[in-house]
Amino acid sequence: MAAQPGRAQRGRPRKTAAAAPADRFAALADATRRHLLERLAGRDLAVGELMAGLDVSQAAVSQHLRVLREAGLVTATRQGRNRIYQFRPAALTELRDWLAELERFWQDRLGALGDYLREADP
Repeated sequence: MAAQPGRAQRGRPRKTAAAAPADRFAALADATRRHLLERLAGRDLAVGELMAGLDVSQAAVSQHLRVLREAGLVTATRQGRNRIYQFRPAALTELRDWLAELERFWQDRLGALGDYLREADP
């Protein structure tokens, strides 16, 4: 079965340096993942600490964190038996830069269309 853009894949995480913007948008689309990112923006936390205040299982939180990690939004380091998760703000900067580039493209295209329409109208 072919992979769908923006969908998390089972198995080993991708070895790419940065996730595609679509992957990041898909990761950010879920309210629980956004909540986890907001918590991690304050400080680095382990899975158990991230579960506080959430009505989901540890397995579900770990799955959400895997999606965020694969999208490049968080990183994880081992400390004994725990994984400590860190927010990666550069990922949002990369996403903002990608959106700005897309906006510039469409502004240029719409400007060219406006010029064409002005010239075509006698």
